[in-house]
Amino acid sequence: MGAGEVQDQKTIAREMFARQFAHADASVSASPLLRGVTTCSTKSRRDHTLESIADDFCEAEDPTLLPVNRVDAANLMRVLRQLEVIAKRQAPRIAFKAKGRIVLLNLADILAVQSEGNYVSLQYQPNPYLVHESLSTLAEKLKPYGFIRIHRSVIVNISAVEEIQPLPTGEYRLRVKGGKEYLVTRTYKHNLKDLAQLWVGSEKLCG
Repeated sequence: MGAGEVQDQKTIAREMFARQFAHADASVSASPLLRGVTTCSTKSRRDHTLESIADDFCEAEDPTLLPVNRVDAANLMRVLRQLEVIAKRQAPRIAFKAKGRIVLLNLADILAVQSEGNYVSLQYQPNPYLVHESLSTLAEKLKPYGFIRIHRSVIVNISAVEEIQPLPTGEYRLRVKGGKEYLVTRTYKHNLKDLAQLWVGSEKLCG
């Protein structure tokens, strides 16, 4: 067989295996976060068999023919750290006027919001802030960001809740980070179901 015929056989083999694994390659390369980053994957015995057959026809050093991209965990950890930085940078914040200044706070750092007359107190560590706003209006604004109403005068950040204690009255006592406790009245106890994505053995907790 001449050199030209051998090259034709290799070209045909490349095209055949490229088509066979196109779907697998596309699923890896389609992600913009993992583009250019190698990933780890577990191969089946079939994958190893097909790859060994491909090596009989093609040069092993041709990376375009490999059905699975594999590389070290260091690059993956680097990407995860970058994603964490981006998430913090894009965390929702609240802006309000206090003492002649515009203050911006991360919503995740606000444990609760309490009504105080015509104002609301943002329970922020180390010092709370007073904002001229009604609790009902603020409750609607904060609802998409993981805040629930538990009392006619209290809203809590669900990510700050650490413990719930049922009371004989049908109400609940709720503890947030830092140890402060709030009463959950029966009117708003149905909102407790939003505190967790999964409840195990507690179906009647918010009934």
